Amino acid sequence: MRNLVNILDLTTEEIDELIKVASDIIDNPELYVNTCRGKILGTLFFEPSTRTRLSFTSAMMSLGGNVLGFSQAASSSISKGETVADTIRMVSAYSDIIVMRHPKEGAPVVASGVSSVPVINACDGGHFHPTQTLTDLLTIKKKKGRFDNLTVGICGDLKYGRTVHSLISALARYENVRFVLISPEELALPDYVKDEYLFGGGCEYVETESLERAIPGLDILYMTRIQAERFESREEYERLKDSYILTAEKLEMAKDDLSILHPLPRVNEIDVDVDDDPRADYFDQAMYGRYIRMALILMLLKSKGVEDVRTAGIENPRLVCKNPHCISLTERGIKHLFDEEGRCIYCDQTAEER
Repeated sequence: MRNLVNILDLTTEEIDELIKVASDIIDNPELYVNTCRGKILGTLFFEPSTRTRLSFTSAMMSLGGNVLGFSQAASSSISKGETVADTIRMVSAYSDIIVMRHPKEGAPVVASGVSSVPVINACDGGHFHPTQTLTDLLTIKKKKGRFDNLTVGICGDLKYGRTVHSLISALARYENVRFVLISPEELALPDYVKDEYLFGGGCEYVETESLERAIPGLDILYMTRIQAERFESREEYERLKDSYILTAEKLEMAKDDLSILHPLPRVNEIDVDVDDDPRADYFDQAMYGRYIRMALILMLLKSKGVEDVRTAGIENPRLVCKNPHCISLTERGIKHLFDEEGRCIYCDQTAEER
């Protein structure tokens, strides 16, 4: 059984196939109307969502399937103390495929270890957001026609931005992709992401705090909001929230074929005057999310016999995950598992000696 927890669960060939299917759905929607007739998608959203939840619902309904689930943790038995694992066991008995969003990093790993149906990660805290990355990749393919030979600027919250981490890991697999990382020092890309994907992939990158200096050389500008819900200090958020605001004036320095992306929602990091610029592709990007998720649902429902290797970690009583946002610190009854390099299999961060 196949799950999607991390975008790297998919090979580049599989991503190409998903994009091919999504493009065919766009061109020939009538061919897919009843492909999921009699199938049920369980949508478990323990955190608020608009685009991701509604696009998955729209995707399944467009394929002729049905949807059940909840849109907030308070309306589930989690509010009564039920574990993620027990919730997933129950919902997998009622559905054919599950999509879940959870504030704890690694929650989809727990889910995929106990579910009897495929599990899709619709974002786990500040960790991964693979279906947003598939949306981003489909948009890049449609707008630029390629994934290689690109200079990609990523601006805003690179520390907590789960869309950022997933996008970097995906694009780092292609030839001659150069990253320009634009953020305040406090919100810089974490070292573990650099080590794993940039250094590991041999990617060229630069870090800067200046959006204005970066814009002229970019093929893609990926804007992100500063996420209030990820800060432990309200004061720190207030200090950093207006770090970057993209305006029409700043775009005068940009390439004519720049593609401006944003996973949405935006707050004020893209001025509304930019919406009329032909380079503003973020609303098309949101639309493409429906089609790539239709393709993903079809792929996972057809997949069988594929082992999820993440659940095969090693128990080590001398190690403990120190990531305060990791599911392993709050979920009752799960094993504390690590890979051979001592990283937590749930959140991918390096563990420490007890």
